[in-house]
Amino acid sequence: MENAEQLKEIVRQKYSEIALQDKETNQSSCCGSGCCTTEVTNIMSDDYTELNGYNPDADLGLGCGLPTQFAKIKKGNTVIDLGSGAGNDCFIARAETGEDGKVIGIDFTPAMINKARANAEKLGYYNVEFRQGDIENMPVSSNIADVIVSNCVLNLVPDKDKVFKEIFRVLKPGGHFSISDIVLIGNLPEALRKDAEMYAGCVSGAIQKEAYLQLIKANGFSNITIQKEKPINIPNDILKNYLSEGEIKDFKKGDKGIFSLTVYAEKSKSCCGTECCN
Repeated sequence: MENAEQLKEIVRQKYSEIALQDKETNQSSCCGSGCCTTEVTNIMSDDYTELNGYNPDADLGLGCGLPTQFAKIKKGNTVIDLGSGAGNDCFIARAETGEDGKVIGIDFTPAMINKARANAEKLGYYNVEFRQGDIENMPVSSNIADVIVSNCVLNLVPDKDKVFKEIFRVLKPGGHFSISDIVLIGNLPEALRKDAEMYAGCVSGAIQKEAYLQLIKANGFSNITIQKEKPINIPNDILKNYLSEGEIKDFKKGDKGIFSLTVYAEKSKSCCGTECCN
């Protein structure tokens, strides 16, 4: 079993390769890792193309939701995107915050940072900045962000508790986040687990939905709201390699499995630094 640093290095190497692939390749595999099915078309990600600020060069097809659509971004806000990739969510956030706002993308893969910076320069977006760093130890000051967004990234991070502590630290009092991520509900069939981990959006780091929500609550956030939830459907030509017909029907009932969750939460206005002073 790999330790946290080994897992991070695996993710870093894989996403360095993904940065060089096209959107179609990434959408038709598990986070771009190259597994195969004849049924696959856009398994996880939602359609960004109608949102203001969308740029096809920055869309690698790796998301599992539309957090920027739900993030309640206002003109002049400072927005941070965790795991910013090629910059797609940052550019959409910029359309909401305007030229008077600021958007900071954080990613720990140099190839992604380079791609995002090139996209920003090409678009002339000088209030969008990309910083290389680990979201478990963000390269930003405390109490700086009005809004934090993230799209299908925390499931890749070994220490999710540390990330939520960092989110709390960098949000201004009264700030909030909207995060799309992968969670589990119930136990996956043992025969399916390995392939599901590989195939359905790098789910190997995903945790149970209730444990995920409890982490948010335990780190001091309030007004925790599920903004969107949808099942991630694994195609039958994958499932039939591991499950019987009856097991497939049972798995697809929808009461257990792999889900995309978009969740919103706030840092209280009475929270100063890392402590709440009520």
